Order: sequence, then C-alpha cells, then structure tokens
Amino acid sequence: MQSSQERFRVVGGARLAGEVRVTGAKNSVLKTMAAALLAEGRTTLTEVPRIYDTEVMSELLRRLGCQVEYDVEAGTVAIDVPAVIGHRADYDLVRRIRASICVLGPLIARCGEAEVAMPGGDQIGSRPLDFHMAGLTKLGAELESEHGFIVARAPHGLTGATVWLDFPSVGATENVLMAAVLARGTTVIDNAAREPEIVDLVQMLQQMGAKVDGGGSSTLTIEGVDRLSPTTHAIVPDRIVAGTWAFAAAMTRGDVTVRNARPQHLEIALDKLAGTGAVVHGVEDGFRVVMDRRPTAVDAVTLPYPGLATDLQPVVMALNAIADGAAMITENIFEGRFVFASELTRLGAHVRTDGHHAVVRGQPHLSGAPVRASDIRAGAALTLAGLVAQGITHVHDIYHVDRGYPGFDQQLRDLGAEVTRELDPDAGFGG
Repeated sequence: MQSSQERFRVVGGARLAGEVRVTGAKNSVLKTMAAALLAEGRTTLTEVPRIYDTEVMSELLRRLGCQVEYDVEAGTVAIDVPAVIGHRADYDLVRRIRASICVLGPLIARCGEAEVAMPGGDQIGSRPLDFHMAGLTKLGAELESEHGFIVARAPHGLTGATVWLDFPSVGATENVLMAAVLARGTTVIDNAAREPEIVDLVQMLQQMGAKVDGGGSSTLTIEGVDRLSPTTHAIVPDRIVAGTWAFAAAMTRGDVTVRNARPQHLEIALDKLAGTGAVVHGVEDGFRVVMDRRPTAVDAVTLPYPGLATDLQPVVMALNAIADGAAMITENIFEGRFVFASELTRLGAHVRTDGHHAVVRGQPHLSGAPVRASDIRAGAALTLAGLVAQGITHVHDIYHVDRGYPGFDQQLRDLGAEVTRELDPDAGFGG
C-alpha cells in the first residue's frame, strides 16, 4: 500500500470547525466479514469503512474460496460463500491484521477444522490467544500450535458448553460466539465482552437465523442451529473514530459536529471531554463538540466497555499534553500503549510513565518535530498533537493511520487543518 512510503506534513495552529461523518467500525467490519463464512450464499455489508484492513480481509476470504466484491466508493462488501470453503488462513495475510484470527471460530463451525496463522497487527502488547483457544476447547475443538499456525479440529462437531472467560476479551467472545451458533445444544458465555461491536455481530447473526440472547450484557446464551442464511447488514458506526474527532475539536478549541455517531457508545469519553471544559451537544444523528479555551487536564482509566476505550487513550494523552494542569492516565488493557508517550515527548510534551501509569503535565505549547506512528491510534493522536504544535510536524509510518481512519488527512483539511500527504524521504529509516 502506498502509505507505507508516505508521511503527513502537519502545520500547527489549526482550529477545526465544520462537520465530519463517521462510517462503519473497523472493529466490527472485519468480524462481520468473517461471520459471512457461516452461511452459504451472498451476504452484503454496508457502511464499510474505506480502510486497508478491509482489503486484507477481502483477500483472505477469497483465498478461502469466496467471491468478494468490495465497492470502495459505495462502502459495500458483497461476499459469495460457496458450499465448501477452505480452512487455511496463511501468514502473509494474517500477519497484517490481528483481527483475522476471527475466522477461526467460523471455520471450525463450518469445516470442522481450521489452520490459522498466528496473527500480527499493532505493536501495543502481547494480546495472548489463550482465551480464544480455551473457549473453543470447551466446545469440543482440539487445538494446538504447529509451525506458527493454530491448528484446530472438531471431527465430531462442536457441542454447546458453559464458557467462562477470565477476561472479557472481545476477540475471544467473538470467536466462541461464531463457533457456538452452529454447535449442538446450548452455549453460555460468561464474562463476555459487552462492546457495541459485539452487539453488532450478535444482531447480524440473529438476522442470519442464529439464536443468541444477551447481546450487550456479560452473559451470552446461544442455542445452536443446523444452518444459517446469508443477510444484508449495516455496520455499526465507529465509536473510536467518532471519539477521536470529539477530542480533536477540544484540543484545537474548535467546533465540530460528528455525524452518523452514537453518543451512547461514548458516554464516559464525552463526560471526560465535558470535564476538560468542552461543551457537548447531542444532535439528531450524532453530537457536536465546542471548545473556546485551553482544556483543563483530566484523569483517565481505560477499562473494558462500558469503561473508557483503550483505543482512545492516546488522544486523551495528547489533549492532556496541552491542557491546564496535570493528569494521571492508567492503562489497564494493553501494556504497550505507552510506546506512544515517547513520541509525544518529541513534540515537547511532559509525560512520565511508570508501569501502567502515566503522569502528563500540560504545556502551553508543543513544538513541531518528526514523529513516528507505532499503531493506528498513536498515529491519529500524533497528527492531532501536530495541529496544536508550533511549526511543522512530520508523522511517519502513516500506513497505521490508514488502517483505522478512512481519508483522515482529507477530513482534517475539510475541517480547516493544513495536513498534506507526501512521499517520505526517510521511509524505512526511522524518522
């Protein structure tokens, strides 16, 4: 993809104002694309975000025998699933996006076997697959690791069981859920993840004929059925992208209306914004954030939903970097998130980290410098920090940003920022 050789040139001093529209959630579209494998026939997804990960998942499904039509302009993906599908997901694709592990559950359910390469993705922590494997084992799958692959077999099919997750892992909840819908008998997932993306997947599976109760709660009950039918499904709006724009408005003392967003999915984040001095208004299909002064520092703790999303922690830190006062940020989900802090300090931020805590002392001004995105959210947050820095900031490795934010630079320009995409003369060097 071209963005691996590109960088953002960000001119400081912008005030964001106007409207921006959010499309479907990255953290939902990849899982719903995998869910299409559960039913023979054509499943169509709408509100599909224009991101790199969607292209990778499309190719993965093609390798499994599906025909995939990805209409980038229309934001739709049509997946034609044959009666017999492949069961091997190779490393060259899986390494690019961690969410590709979510084909494991559907493949075991449909094929009785699966070989899925150990995934890659963002460098934000270890994110072990133990929860996935333990849950699928409870349903009767036999799993082992061989030559960099997770090899799963269920020669006698899957059988419903009670699955207790030690941690409400989103990925493990999704994999066990998608395997259980075609299992014999009843499956109960206790301590299930409650994220809106889980609810979105549950709703799609119900449309396909699955019997699932408890979406949005910590207990999912699934009655297995013999077969599912293809469906058409609109992806839930991306709450992380919506939250990013909300913090961008507050950081730049701006006035931004975020359309096709669901504020009920961002209650804690928007409450934090109100604590910084921003005024948050609900509108018919989203919300509006207005800020007319320097933000006040605000403490934050990341937790599983409905707590503050770990994916929003970098923009919270970026806001605190230019806020009035000091704040404590506690990261409870991914131990590697604070890699971002060292890049933020290159812009003059005052951040001290200790384990999973960070203390941020706000500075009146940041200063433009070359920085490098270590993951999707870090890249977005560094770009926003560049908007409130004096001078020019170059953000390298923006292919990360393109994995989660459709047309991020264009949307920033539409809101009044001076952000351009240019060839990176230091690509592969280190910024």
